[in-house]
Amino acid sequence: MPELPASPTPSSPTPHAAAKCTRPVLRGAAVMVVAAFGCGAYALAFPAAVPDTVGEAAENLTGANPHPVVLQRPPVAPLTAMAQLGKQLFFDPALSGSGQQSCASCHSPAHAYGPPNGLDVQQGGIAMNQQGHRPPPSLMYLYRQPNFSIGPDASESDDAATVVQQATAAANVVKSQKVAGGASTSVEMVPQGGLFWDGRADTLQQQAYGPLLNPVEMANTSIEQVSAKLEKSPYAKSFTQLFGSRIFNDPKMVVSEAMFAISRYQVEDPSFHPYNSKYDRWLEGHARLTQAELRGMRLFNDPNKANCAGCHVSKPGKDGLPPMFTDYQYEALGVPRNHKLEQNQNPHFFDLGVCGPYRMDFKEQTQYCGMFLTPTLRNAATRAVFFHNGIYHTLDQVMAFYNERNTNPGKLYPHGPDGEIEKYDDIPARFQKNVDVIDAPFDRKFGDKPAMTQSDIQDIIAFLKTLDDGYKGPGN
Repeated sequence: MPELPASPTPSSPTPHAAAKCTRPVLRGAAVMVVAAFGCGAYALAFPAAVPDTVGEAAENLTGANPHPVVLQRPPVAPLTAMAQLGKQLFFDPALSGSGQQSCASCHSPAHAYGPPNGLDVQQGGIAMNQQGHRPPPSLMYLYRQPNFSIGPDASESDDAATVVQQATAAANVVKSQKVAGGASTSVEMVPQGGLFWDGRADTLQQQAYGPLLNPVEMANTSIEQVSAKLEKSPYAKSFTQLFGSRIFNDPKMVVSEAMFAISRYQVEDPSFHPYNSKYDRWLEGHARLTQAELRGMRLFNDPNKANCAGCHVSKPGKDGLPPMFTDYQYEALGVPRNHKLEQNQNPHFFDLGVCGPYRMDFKEQTQYCGMFLTPTLRNAATRAVFFHNGIYHTLDQVMAFYNERNTNPGKLYPHGPDGEIEKYDDIPARFQKNVDVIDAPFDRKFGDKPAMTQSDIQDIIAFLKTLDDGYKGPGN
């Protein structure tokens, strides 16, 4: 039987046949590469338009927000006549006893309406040589600050309990744990809302009154003295135009209207609430975080690491309002005593926040002694003084306090004559049980590994800088 000629097998193609087979394979591979590249480029450019897993990968690579939102900002309109008058009052040093101090002296527009320098507390008084009691907080975003209350919102009933009654009822309620991104572990029964470090004012109008008669601030001796200054001011005509020709017959009324005008200026002028930080733009999908900022944001929100968002809420509200980076509540943090403050030269003096000495209605509510308002972290990186007693002057120092207060207290607190660490030395021993030891990173014990590394801290600070208003990057 004659042999049949051998036929090439699929595993051994002839050169000509192999070439024919290879071309479509290469073309297919090229198409797949191009398609993959195109999909990747699309995901990087539009992370919100792709599945979550792809969007998160794009976030990791580029820092873009894969879930942008629409933020609701206050409408911008020309200032009313009342707000224009308030602006004049805000910048007028003649309203102080010294003639040298205006609202803007301690709340500088160039410094996020906070202190213009790194002094622990500001100087004031009739001769501008007296120390203030506490560092002035920023006036930005205060239009959203709720009224002072204890625990859940007060009932709308005419018989609703007073805040002091609420505090008494809540005296034995265990403080709930604050976890970034999670709900409280029990009904929250702590002070919340209000203005100043101790919440003693509810409205911007009330807050504006505070410095007027404070002997270590604007140092006026009476409401009548302030009224007389207003009557002689260059803008006195605005008072009669707005409030009638007889307005100066009633000193209390004219000063009340002046303080209301200042509050209207703070509410209406967009410089007090611009919401134009890099983080705001990132939330809306118009800016991208650097790798350090992205890591810092995740650490900020990590309940097992920095847990900052447990108190400094970082997510927009369901109503679309930008996050305020505060829960408006009060905490006893136990920061070290600032021995540079004149008031602290008296070893028996203690600034205990909610329960005194600058508000007296809660002096018997000792479960709140040592508690101070949680401030917004917006524009925190522009400040040069931190906490209610001005003890720290850099964000590095602030973060070191949070990180090592419990794990290495000897680094932060003084040692007594017996060599013992005087932890929480700015709170009397009987009130030290109020200090937060529940929430991370304060849940660590002496000798434990701190929650954050130094690299973590630098990344968190990088993220905090994205909360500064005035971002000029792309998309702004």
